[in-house]
Amino acid sequence: MDNFAEQLVKKNETSSDKTRRVLMIVVGILFSAALAVLAVLQLRNPLIALLGLVLAVISGYGTFNIVQNTYVEYEYAFTNGELDVDKIIAKKKRREMISTNVRQFTAFGKYSDDLEETEDMTVIFATDNIASHEYYADFNDETVGSARLVFSPDEKMLENITKFLPARLRAKEF
Repeated sequence: MDNFAEQLVKKNETSSDKTRRVLMIVVGILFSAALAVLAVLQLRNPLIALLGLVLAVISGYGTFNIVQNTYVEYEYAFTNGELDVDKIIAKKKRREMISTNVRQFTAFGKYSDDLEETEDMTVIFATDNIASHEYYADFNDETVGSARLVFSPDEKMLENITKFLPARLRAKEF
């Protein structure tokens, strides 16, 4: 019987994320409006006016896309010991972050900021930014080398992961 679990985690925004998004919107609108005003002022030269309006539209579209890309979710998929983590941007684009076998974990447990990290360790954050239920997993990966995954599994995901953990980690952590 297959062990399968899937979870979608929405990244909670911090106040700095919200501030950054508002600043991007304001700057984008001001830049697009300035280009449009400059285009209207150049009506004597229709080619320059048309170019200004096209640039204003492109600027507005670019601002929209940049702001949309700030909406992030993570998807965890667990199948028979394989944990795949994908990043979903604006509910449109999917990017694989990491794929690893749980049996290769060298450490696993509740995450805290005081955990030591080696200098060559790649830390992969795929969490909802709520510290109370963040877990970490250390492992070696072919592509990134020594890695630490910080993620927020629910009960079903945790249950499936613990079944496939190496015995020394299962006994130590749970």
